[in-house]
Amino acid sequence: MISKHREEFNKAFSAEKYQAMLDRIAADFDHYPTFRVAESPLFVDNKLRDQLLEATDQIVDFVTQSDFKALTQPALDLTMDMEGEGEHTKFLAVDFGICKGENGEIIPKLIEVQGFPTIFNFQKSLFEKFKITYPMLENFTPYLNGHDSESYSEVLRKIVLKDHNPDEVVLLEIDPKNQNTRIDFDYAERDLGIAVVCVTEVIKEGDKLFYLNKEGDKTRIKRVYNRVIFDELQARTDLELNFSFTDSLDVEWVGHPNWYNRISKFILPYLEGPYFIESKLLSEITTIPEDLENYVLKPLFSFSGSGVIFHVTPEHLRTVKHPDQYMLQRKVEYVPILKSPTGGVKAEIRIFAMWPDGDDKPSIVGNLVRLSRGEMIGVKFNKDKDWVGGTIGVFEK
Repeated sequence: MISKHREEFNKAFSAEKYQAMLDRIAADFDHYPTFRVAESPLFVDNKLRDQLLEATDQIVDFVTQSDFKALTQPALDLTMDMEGEGEHTKFLAVDFGICKGENGEIIPKLIEVQGFPTIFNFQKSLFEKFKITYPMLENFTPYLNGHDSESYSEVLRKIVLKDHNPDEVVLLEIDPKNQNTRIDFDYAERDLGIAVVCVTEVIKEGDKLFYLNKEGDKTRIKRVYNRVIFDELQARTDLELNFSFTDSLDVEWVGHPNWYNRISKFILPYLEGPYFIESKLLSEITTIPEDLENYVLKPLFSFSGSGVIFHVTPEHLRTVKHPDQYMLQRKVEYVPILKSPTGGVKAEIRIFAMWPDGDDKPSIVGNLVRLSRGEMIGVKFNKDKDWVGGTIGVFEK
């Protein structure tokens, strides 16, 4: 994005430095991330940064409008409606493809938005590892709206812990040691002081939940930092849980499952403007577009690209069993914005927003970047390629 910084970084890059950076990450917990970490950050110029902020502010305006819950109630009717969702989401993760606009200009286009946490803890550490490896990055920041490492950490701590002792808060996941995002759980455990607990390890007594701490003591769970994806939970018929998410439970949720469904691809058809892509619920399409090759078919509530059909045919549309749970979205053209030593690389930037109780609206705080040479963005679609994978966007201070 910023040619002089890209040239400086590429000149300083070496395979040995890249491996050294990975080794520094692995040294924290004696294992490497299971997803691919890219060789480089993405240098984002001020124009694109401001566009990302403007687009995210427009989404925040939509999510904070007074009738948002009524508007998105059908999303819960299609999935699951749980108790205790609270007045608002605690998290927003907003994915923008860096695309070519109608006049050939570079513009961010909203691909997906999630009312769900992402790898907040790992990204903070990743930037520190990049800085150690490449001192030039001291002149850059991955944070937004005046935030720095300390204020970013404070907002996250405030949301996850609220006023509880860390031992009363758990990060809840399915088989966390075998999740692709395990490295983030390790940093959350270290930096927030909370336990990482598998759903099968939760003990229910009446309407209260407990877990066994490291000393083997039964400990009350008062607040759940929820990282469970329900697509996966429903598919894991081998799991035996001692509680149900739909039980009436005396527990607070951070990342309540309802918000995962409310703030999802379900809201994309409502968003209009230069940063938003033509999207329509499949159930509302009466005529198949003649240029169907220019669309993708996406399930509304899937995660990490699961179930997306990139080359759509009329047969796909006719055989969808639940058209009210799918969306047809016009394709966009990603720009190979990052100039690597071996060619251009496409990018998707995820903007982080966090919303502590008591604040009027979410605060935009940070980001992650996914680099791709494949047809789809995402680490699992870019195997056996270099200069791809997860990284971070950096902005001039």
